[in-house]
Amino acid sequence: MSEFYAGRDDAESLATIDRALALGITFLDTADAYGPHTNERLVGQAVKGRRDRFVIATKFGNVRGADGSWAGISGRPDYVKAACDASLARLGVDRIDLYYQHRVDLEVPIEDTVGAMADLVKAGKVRFLGLSEAAPSTIRKAHATHPISALQTEYSLWTRDPEDEILAVCRELGIGFVAYSPLGRGFLSGRFKKPEDLAADDYRRNNPRFQGENFSRNLGVVEAVQTMAREKKCTPSQLALAWVLAQGADIVPIPGTKRRRYIEENAKATEVVLSPEELRRIDRAIPRNSASGLRYPEAGMKRVNL
Repeated sequence: MSEFYAGRDDAESLATIDRALALGITFLDTADAYGPHTNERLVGQAVKGRRDRFVIATKFGNVRGADGSWAGISGRPDYVKAACDASLARLGVDRIDLYYQHRVDLEVPIEDTVGAMADLVKAGKVRFLGLSEAAPSTIRKAHATHPISALQTEYSLWTRDPEDEILAVCRELGIGFVAYSPLGRGFLSGRFKKPEDLAADDYRRNNPRFQGENFSRNLGVVEAVQTMAREKKCTPSQLALAWVLAQGADIVPIPGTKRRRYIEENAKATEVVLSPEELRRIDRAIPRNSASGLRYPEAGMKRVNL
């Protein structure tokens, strides 16, 4: 709502959160890096006076200056605790429901980072702990230090990497899986026909899957989604979300939007039921590794699955 995607509109974003609550959507996902810092303030404004009606997740670890400059990744225990206090202040709450390490810091043992996060639980500042884009071995070490409640990683019809090992590890350890970008950063909605459809300041223009020949090839994935969506009498977005929901009751997709019309469309995905045969058809039409291009630029890929 606050950065990366063009068309920021705080008033419409707040109205979208209101509408989400009315539809029974209570889980809000943010991070201190979004904005930076401004999205936590927006969420704080949205939940003011009704805090108990929402589950709030935020993250630390992607360090950015107030001017938006990138300052690296930190999992240092002192930074973890300072970041938590700062997030609490921006959100205007006294406790964070789910606190994630946004990206793993290879310079700090995961046991030290999670140990500091565990101290936050003991202090009553955090309820549950999560990791984002962590590798199986990291998940195991972290969980042995303090129970990890959720792992957040990209997962969708065009990003099925978690099926290799991560989902199995989460299920073995009883860790919930939060699927971010379940609509392929909007690509699977079918709204984009060419790269120029993205606004000049939209960060997706820098994403390999939205560029050049990759974009053209990936339209084939969208066409397959659109074909099946027509058969199911739903939108492509609803079909893509229904597919993620069908992968297990332990998987929670978090499609991002800042517009009421899209939150309403997304919410109706729960009404789309895919039969085992339909799921097999989707697998045949959109086999694993169908997407063309990396899911992040090279620099970003070095910070995932660590």
